[in-house]
Amino acid sequence: MKSLSSKKTVMTGNHAAAYAARLCRPQVVAAYPITPQTSIIEKLSEFLANGEADFRMIRVESEQSAMASCMGAALAGSRVYTATASQGLALMHEIVIWAAGQRLPIVMSVVNRALGPPWSIWSDQQDTMAERDTGWMQIYTENNQEVLDSIIMAYKIAESHDILLPMMVIEDAFILSHTMEVVEVPPQELVDEFLPPYDLPYKIDIEHPKQYGTLTMPDQYMEFRYKIAEAMERAKKKIVEVTKEFQEMFGRYHGDLLDLYRVDDADTVMILMGAMSSTAKNAVDILREKGHKVGVVRIRSFRPFPAEMLRDVTKDFEMIGVVDRSYTFGHGGPIFNEVRSALMGGKNRDVLVKNYIAGIGGRDVSTQTMINIFEDMINVKKEGEVKKEIEWIDLLV
Repeated sequence: MKSLSSKKTVMTGNHAAAYAARLCRPQVVAAYPITPQTSIIEKLSEFLANGEADFRMIRVESEQSAMASCMGAALAGSRVYTATASQGLALMHEIVIWAAGQRLPIVMSVVNRALGPPWSIWSDQQDTMAERDTGWMQIYTENNQEVLDSIIMAYKIAESHDILLPMMVIEDAFILSHTMEVVEVPPQELVDEFLPPYDLPYKIDIEHPKQYGTLTMPDQYMEFRYKIAEAMERAKKKIVEVTKEFQEMFGRYHGDLLDLYRVDDADTVMILMGAMSSTAKNAVDILREKGHKVGVVRIRSFRPFPAEMLRDVTKDFEMIGVVDRSYTFGHGGPIFNEVRSALMGGKNRDVLVKNYIAGIGGRDVSTQTMINIFEDMINVKKEGEVKKEIEWIDLLV
């Protein structure tokens, strides 16, 4: 770790995102306000007004226009940043797909918020889960420090010439976005050393004009999608490499594709994402004192999905509980479906797996809630049978 001094500051998750974006020296920022994302862009505007940053702020009329502006700027050779949430991400959907297909390494903060109706401004993961098949990488963060660090790493991963895919760095509404924590802000010189200048290999060149995103016939279109799939697979290794490099330079580690907590001797393990993971880890500590061999596997990278790593990590577990903060309206939550699909490709096909739906629309998930889930998982393990595969937690009906 370099000896350059960092600054510890108490800040919200949204301000951590803004500080991270500033440190990455974007040349263009385009965004539209929406609760609970707005304070990210407000803070960046403050940096700009105070002369603490140097980028072009584009004030747009919608989230769709924000992503379209980012696309144009990225193609023209500029590093870009944007942020959104919930209905704004939904409105952006068409251009989100376009950005991935165009292979533009845009970094976007998304503050997880429930979709309406009924209207809600509180946290769940439905908004980003609705975008999981667009070709964007997705990193889910647990705390405000990880928000800042993940955005810095996101640019290095996304802009790598063997990846060139956009990335969402995701934080929970209000639980992180508006909650204060101590965050260590690294010096600009260290970030500059870690993150090379933006270099898009196929940027617009008026001396050598090209067509971008033109009509493709059936004899070629499938190969474009296959190349995105290949890049996603390469991104697994890249995320691990960049995470290790970040740890060596900045001295912090949040996990890479996965974050493992007390799983070495565990037989009953919870798998989940986001800020609920901290609550689950607290529950683990309490239950460990009572002699229960429980642990937590936090998925950091939902896209690319770490199927092989997950199979290897879970091969000795007897019972797995998957907690989803969204629902697919198919069979179970999206994390549950991905985990179970991954496990079916390995040797441990007899492991017990149960899905718990919790925290929808910002419903509180307390330490006691997590203890209750763990106790149910322990009972399932004892009985050797999952009698109720999908269970909604703390329903009022």
